[in-house]
Amino acid sequence: MRIILTFIWSILLSSTVVYVVSNMAAISFNFNAALVLAVVFTIVVSILGDGILTEDTI
Repeated sequence: MRIILTFIWSILLSSTVVYVVSNMAAISFNFNAALVLAVVFTIVVSILGDGILTEDTI
């Protein structure tokens, strides 16, 4: 459930980022780029949350 919610939030946030950057660059919105960014963000957050960051390192 934690991974699913992380992926949903990452889709929302990455879509917002891609939308803003594409409007600033005067190009069309590309949802595929938002999905790729969301998948990368989900993988990085999962690795950091489950493996690298522990109570001792915070």
